[in-house]
Amino acid sequence: MISNSEMIRIRRQMQRRIRDVVAERRRTRQQDEPHSLSPSGADQEVRVADNGPG
Repeated sequence: MISNSEMIRIRRQMQRRIRDVVAERRRTRQQDEPHSLSPSGADQEVRVADNGPG
């Protein structure tokens, strides 16, 4: 059986690995889309053409 301290150590190691992968993916995404200011693109303004009344 795994001791409590060993379980905590494993959990922290997993969290560190996940954080590293997320950071690497973020860096890759920013390099692939240098024109985008926000990583997700969610903050970009969407403009709709105004073709006049109805």
